[in-house]
Amino acid sequence: MRWLLGVILIFILAACASIGRPSGGEYDYAPPVYIKSNPAIGSRNVTNSRLSIDFDENVQVEDVMSKVVVSPAQKAIPSVTANGRRITVDIRDTLIPNTTYTIDFSDAIRDLNEGNVLDGFSIDFSTGDSIDSLRISGMVFEARTLEPAQGMLVGVYSNLSDTAVTTLPMERIARTNQLGQFTIRGLRPADYRIFAINDINRDYHWDRSEDIAFYDTIIRPWVETVTITDTLVSSDGVDSIVVREGRDYFPNDILLTWFNEGYQAQYLKDYKRPERRKLTVDFAAHSDTLPEITIINGPKAGTTASEWARLNTVETLDTLEYFITDSAVYAMDSMLVAMRYLRTDTNSQLVWGTDTLRFNFKDAKKSKGQLKKEAKERERKIEKILKERQEAGDTSTTILPSDTIEIKFLQFSSKSGGTQELARPIWFTVDQPLTVDTIPDSVVTFAVQRDTLWDTIVAPRIYRPDPLRLLSFKADFNWAPATRYKLSIDSAALHGVYGLWNAPVDFEFTTKAVEDYSALFVNVSGLSADTAYVEVLGRDDKPVATAPVVDGVAEFNYLAPGDYYLRLYIDRNGNGEYDTGNLLSSIQPEEVYYYPKKIVLKKNWDVEQTWNIYETAIDLQKPKEIKKNKPKDNKKRRRRADGSYIDDGDGREGDEYDEEFDDGYGQDDFFGPGSANGTRNIGNGRNNFGRNGGGFTRNNRF
Repeated sequence: MRWLLGVILIFILAACASIGRPSGGEYDYAPPVYIKSNPAIGSRNVTNSRLSIDFDENVQVEDVMSKVVVSPAQKAIPSVTANGRRITVDIRDTLIPNTTYTIDFSDAIRDLNEGNVLDGFSIDFSTGDSIDSLRISGMVFEARTLEPAQGMLVGVYSNLSDTAVTTLPMERIARTNQLGQFTIRGLRPADYRIFAINDINRDYHWDRSEDIAFYDTIIRPWVETVTITDTLVSSDGVDSIVVREGRDYFPNDILLTWFNEGYQAQYLKDYKRPERRKLTVDFAAHSDTLPEITIINGPKAGTTASEWARLNTVETLDTLEYFITDSAVYAMDSMLVAMRYLRTDTNSQLVWGTDTLRFNFKDAKKSKGQLKKEAKERERKIEKILKERQEAGDTSTTILPSDTIEIKFLQFSSKSGGTQELARPIWFTVDQPLTVDTIPDSVVTFAVQRDTLWDTIVAPRIYRPDPLRLLSFKADFNWAPATRYKLSIDSAALHGVYGLWNAPVDFEFTTKAVEDYSALFVNVSGLSADTAYVEVLGRDDKPVATAPVVDGVAEFNYLAPGDYYLRLYIDRNGNGEYDTGNLLSSIQPEEVYYYPKKIVLKKNWDVEQTWNIYETAIDLQKPKEIKKNKPKDNKKRRRRADGSYIDDGDGREGDEYDEEFDDGYGQDDFFGPGSANGTRNIGNGRNNFGRNGGGFTRNNRF
């Protein structure tokens, strides 16, 4: 017995001395579960504007201002607070009689411990004897990039007037979740027009500077009765099949693509005279009309800018740079001009107006320190000149003013550097306008290196391709691969408008070899008769190359090796560029599609890729690697007691975060694959809404 008691005592002491890490239990992946509310969901004749909602665990509400909305739209922002397991909502506007109210939380509700999202939860009640229960569901994407629209306001009008969206608040509203999904609830049987807006000023209607999406046709929601089969599991593990009646709400596949018309009120933003011989004028918006500028004072009074200046600008005509070429004008310290231009009036219409502007410039006086510094520099140059003469045997001590003045030359430079891409032009820039639009061939020497010798060949034409861009010149040439070229321009061959000429110009550069590139051939199927363009995108989702689809193929011959992505847009108007929409003219933005996978190009390698633009659902097309609006609810991995991570079966044990593990929103496609005729509003009955929200299942039934 003594021996047995001793052994037991040893085990007890060992257990007391050991130090271990608590396991912490299984990770919680379940979102909060709705228990009850006051008033209850679907209540009628409600008069109290305060609501309380209880859940099975402690909860929090995030981004109330941007996620929680109340229909009908409220003038005063409701108060939404969370305390323990209860959320309290105070509606501050007076309740409207005989009206269905919906409080849509989108994805604002999370549990307090793990942050699991309760997505799509909403609660509705009525202040009258009946409650409106129809719904419209869909998704919103940015038209140009197919980025999910997060937190965008979506609403409907039963007033079908074209001006309703610009003047009246939306009648029923919802917000998109992190995947761009929305459900507008509490609708009565009626015809509606649906819009999505980025409601910056919270007035619940569209202002022309805000983002907008609209649906082309009138929508009339409806409901269908369906039979739902559920499997119930008892506490002893016995399965039971239960059949019940449910309802499906339609339409549930509305696709909205938002755009911005780029509208801005037009006004004079700024004007300056940064240099004696230059004026700058900036406008707040793009324009297609130049202002009319007339000088009022001085020897050129009454003349327009075209007589004493040259204009350098861009095609949008919002930034203007006038180089004053008349010495009598730029000698004036103060210029007074009358500028007549288009500007936006109080009715948002462009009207002509005239402003009187003063441009002042006065040469800065040099300080005593600057004068002393310049005198010392002049003395240093004189000493250097005399020393060089003595070394050459010249005893002359006469110093002319020109000997100590640094000669300034016209700056003519190349943007290409020492390496030139194949199938691309070479660009040049000057620091002041030239007196010619095309550089004469007689002053240009062009040579190619063959073995060790330079062989002179016909020079490419160097010209200014855009009459508005005074400082940019271009040279087109069919470059040979892996070849060295030299382009020279004679000294004093180019003259600027201010009398400067160029120093000798010599550019030597080498073209890349064909082996340095990759080639990509994209075989596109599913296109209609419309013109289409394929864009090769970098990791920043911006185009690096664009090519038309000709006979079903888009061809890219000179691409640097690397990782790329593909985007296609339907060039509906055939102008060769992507065009956004216009609400007032009922013009939708041009359709965009993404190839859903990464394209890897290797050096000296050709890749041929087949792409059916309708094969993949529109909400799954854009690759995750370049998608910016990703859900922020990826789960943390479960941790063992020893600190290692539990393998969830994806073969990546040891990662602290697993972005593919669970995005909190389910995996079903919201939209099914596109059809062969190009339509994209394809219903498949799986809208991923209301995970445990207010009694709604993921199929939007109850």
